Amino acid sequence: MTASILAVDDSASLRMAIRIALTGAGYTVTEAGDGVEGLAKATSTKFDMIVTDLNMPNMDGLSMIRELRKQPAQAGVPIIFLTTESDPEMKNQAKAAGATGWLVKPFVPDQLVKVARKVLGR
Repeated sequence: MTASILAVDDSASLRMAIRIALTGAGYTVTEAGDGVEGLAKATSTKFDMIVTDLNMPNMDGLSMIRELRKQPAQAGVPIIFLTTESDPEMKNQAKAAGATGWLVKPFVPDQLVKVARKVLGR
């Protein structure tokens, strides 16, 4: 069975790049345009992994992760930040909130696939 991944980013072109990279590796990708939409989709559908931007309108990625981690069903879901941020303090906040990993934009598609395979074990 293929893994299902939620890609949350306010940039349509970046969501498309994520989708192309991950579907090319055999994963199923669902998209959300901000943290509010991402939270709604993640709580209504079971995903094996979530890739999210940090800076988005309506709800940022950090707030979305905090809300997701309050729900027992989301406790073990790997969440990867894909963001332009590289500040060590922001990385610490993300880890404390429950992020599994961190990739900096612009990203190399093969690197994202490698991270997906590592955290999903497939």
